[in-house]
Amino acid sequence: MSDAGRQSVTDKAQSALKPDSQKSMTEQAGDKAKGAYDDIASTLQPQDQKSGSQKVSDTFSSNSNDNQDSLMDKAKNAMGFGGNSGSDVN
Repeated sequence: MSDAGRQSVTDKAQSALKPDSQKSMTEQAGDKAKGAYDDIASTLQPQDQKSGSQKVSDTFSSNSNDNQDSLMDKAKNAMGFGGNSGSDVN
């Protein structure tokens, strides 16, 4: 499996930045289908077969069905603010 068919970082960003209210139903459905395919491909494609940009994109993409940290959590952890204090203050 190669990066062919995978969403590029640019495509993901463009899709994420455009509000759903400004997208047609076709665009919204396409985004969901592409996202689902990309999540599966991200999991199945071996790391050594991914391009550098795809590795970065996969690292920062979060999937609600897995236990990966969100991008915000990763940023907090990188800055040393990600410790779990045991309290759930929102």
